[in-house]
Amino acid sequence: MADAVGAAHDALTSDQPPGGATSTDMVTYHGVGKLYESRRGEVLALRDVTFAVERGQFVSLLGQSGCGKSTLLKMTAGVTGITSGTIEIDSRPVDGPVDDLGMVFQTPVLLEWRDVLGNIMLPLEILRRRHDDGAKRAQELVEMVGLTGFEHRYPAELSGGMQQRVAICRALMIDPQLLLMDEPFGALDALTRDEMAVELLRIWEQTHKTIIFVTHSIDEAVLLSDKVVVMSPRPGTVALTVDIDLPRPRTADLRYDQRFVEFSHRLRSAIEQGRRRRDSDAEGSAPGAEGQQPTGINIGTS
Repeated sequence: MADAVGAAHDALTSDQPPGGATSTDMVTYHGVGKLYESRRGEVLALRDVTFAVERGQFVSLLGQSGCGKSTLLKMTAGVTGITSGTIEIDSRPVDGPVDDLGMVFQTPVLLEWRDVLGNIMLPLEILRRRHDDGAKRAQELVEMVGLTGFEHRYPAELSGGMQQRVAICRALMIDPQLLLMDEPFGALDALTRDEMAVELLRIWEQTHKTIIFVTHSIDEAVLLSDKVVVMSPRPGTVALTVDIDLPRPRTADLRYDQRFVEFSHRLRSAIEQGRRRRDSDAEGSAPGAEGQQPTGINIGTS
């Protein structure tokens, strides 16, 4: 019976038909789990995470702090081990650090003693790749993100938004097939964050990269994404996937569209439901009818 319930859960949380990934999928997660050892015992961070990211798709991971979003991103990059299940990139299992991807963190993590071009070209040195066209590639990226004229400025001379643009350029320097972004705008003020979200949309439309984006912001997830994956409270699993069927190209004004508001409400309701379930479990109360329902629901567009 347990196996049957697990299979039904997989079918509900996965965006793919039974039998595996499709030819359009770049990243697939199959029953992924993560167990940490702590001083107080084992901590289950992720459980049975199953979904897929299509090539060229922009997918956001949305959920409360501590639900395992960043952990899943690190596992995708191969810098954190997988306890159970598999993650595949282009049908190849992730079993160590992945070279052909770029990663952008919440803070830019720039080297203070390097100028903009020096920071952007850093991945070539780390991966020991040839620099023949490196300067030309770096200059093209600087122009793409609107930093022309700042090539030889140092991080201390740049605003927070400008520093994050440099970090995005650095992640794109090796022309990766996959871009992982871990709350890249979380440390910015509200106005700069909105500006950077629109800038990222423009960059994505130019580069057609596959992006997995971690965020706490519901509006940000709706504005940017083709699909939003809502993670439940710890242990994190897929509580809901929503296809964001809004026209592109998108601008910040899309937030006033009625369908945008409906998508935001749907995602907010899923997060609130997860919070209530977590609080109920913490109080030791018996699950009611709602608690007996599968947590994985796949909702497309209406």
